[in-house]
Amino acid sequence: MRRLLPLLLLLLLLALPAAAGLFDSRPSSTLGGLDNRGDFLPVREAFRLSLVDSTPQAVTLRFVAAEGYYLYRQRLQFRSETSGVALGEARLPDGVRKSDEYFGETEVYYGVLDVELPLDNPDGRPFALQVGYQGCADKGLCYPPETERLQIGAAGAPAAGAVLPAGAPGWSWRELALFFLAGLGLTFTPCVLPMLPILSGVVLRGEIGGARGFALSLAYVLPMAACFAVLGALMGLFGAELNLQARLQSSWVLVPFAAFFGLFALAMFGVFELRLPQALAAPLERLAGNTRGGSLWGAAVLGVLSSLLVSPCVSAPLAGALLYISSSGDALGGGLKLFALGLGMGAPLVLFATGGGALLPKSGPWMLAVRNAFGVLLLAVAVWLLERVLPGPLALALWGLLAGGVAVFLGALEFTAKSHRQKLGQLAGLVLLVYALASWTGALRGESDPLRPLGGTSLSAAPAAQAAGAWQTLSTPEALDAALAEAKNAAQPLLLDWYADWCISCKVIEREVFAAPQVAAQLGGYRLIRFDITAGTPAQRALLDRYRLFGPPAIQFFAADGTEHEALRVVGEIDAAAFAQRLRESQSQH
Repeated sequence: MRRLLPLLLLLLLLALPAAAGLFDSRPSSTLGGLDNRGDFLPVREAFRLSLVDSTPQAVTLRFVAAEGYYLYRQRLQFRSETSGVALGEARLPDGVRKSDEYFGETEVYYGVLDVELPLDNPDGRPFALQVGYQGCADKGLCYPPETERLQIGAAGAPAAGAVLPAGAPGWSWRELALFFLAGLGLTFTPCVLPMLPILSGVVLRGEIGGARGFALSLAYVLPMAACFAVLGALMGLFGAELNLQARLQSSWVLVPFAAFFGLFALAMFGVFELRLPQALAAPLERLAGNTRGGSLWGAAVLGVLSSLLVSPCVSAPLAGALLYISSSGDALGGGLKLFALGLGMGAPLVLFATGGGALLPKSGPWMLAVRNAFGVLLLAVAVWLLERVLPGPLALALWGLLAGGVAVFLGALEFTAKSHRQKLGQLAGLVLLVYALASWTGALRGESDPLRPLGGTSLSAAPAAQAAGAWQTLSTPEALDAALAEAKNAAQPLLLDWYADWCISCKVIEREVFAAPQVAAQLGGYRLIRFDITAGTPAQRALLDRYRLFGPPAIQFFAADGTEHEALRVVGEIDAAAFAQRLRESQSQH
């Protein structure tokens, strides 16, 4: 079991975040908000605007949303500020559909968005173009409406294809480390790990241990990882050019993808064996067989061929990684991520070649558990994709069906003599069976949230009404400064909630956090101020800059002497339990 848990987590790092980045809707309100201002990009870096092409008949603009950020279609506005130059209706591709209980059906854009603006400018004169937009981060932060002005055709205007301004790189060391660990985990699949001694024998030809074995193993691993890197770079480049995130949202695409993951899940369960077509496998195997091992050049050629003959066991998570990379629009980042994945897959061979083979786990029955666990995770990805096109209650019923199936295979309903390990499995199965029954009950009642299959718990109406009625709404910096001064003079702590009508996460916090009994019971000692920045005036933007905030939701705690407890500041979404703890910490500092 100690080996199994890391493997499950490693596959989740590949398959589930990839699906979430492409298909997920509003983030869960269970995210804990911290003073995490550094987790969010400035608006001009989160959404980079550039001029792609300009002719007297049309202007083409490009938005590049950073990974984890999206733009609202209905908030895109374009206006010519030059008389005699008229704009036609913007031509926009289909975006990602999002259904929200407050705003209804919305449409958003992830990744790269190209906008074509028909233009009536027969004289080809320079003109000023005003571009309005608004976007949010998946972590729960919404930016105020933003306006940029481009000088088209004038001296000093940005060249076509330029990005304004330069954004952050599309990768981080943390991501590379996660991809490396994921590649390491993929090595321990049932049809890859047993091949390690055979592969080492072909590549090393007895050169195990010492500098020679280390050099030969690196000569094999580095070209293999480089082939993966080329694949990642191409997907990062052309995946963004094709705007795959916008295209991979229809049922005609999502259903085949779900079937793809379901098919690989059946293969993991041993229903059938996946192999490359003989027409492709035979020539590659002959070439690999004719390549002489034991030399650096031969090891490098075998590394390249092995990347082409990669086992079908890793094809599904590899596809998920490629879809994840396609959203970044960054060729370098995509290449580095898959290079790290390849290094992770080759690390056990390097360990084996340098004499550390005894540290690697031996093949055995535990690998069947790993294979079955991978199959369950692939089925979970398939259900996750189908959530985008199925009614909510039906998707919840599918989650219950998956949990019930796993419960049955864990022996939840088999009351016979069992070993201690089997009893633990049966206990886990009983928990899953309870969840399955709850999911089916919730689906029959019209519920749709798999994290709360029976719906939200009922909240006390009195504390909710008391908390809602105690808030004072302000919208000007002068009024806020006066309220802060009054609270300081009265030696009263103050809670400042940044709010906007267009902020979905603000409404989630208002309904699920401030109205929660454990939170409402602690708000009595605070002066409650809600600052409404719906209008997004210059004065309100300047106030955001004063407090070093990008936008709502954000919650600040001010002590009785008027100073802010910055360590308690909330940026983005937070759940009721975490916010109640934040309130207790604030009260202990009074």
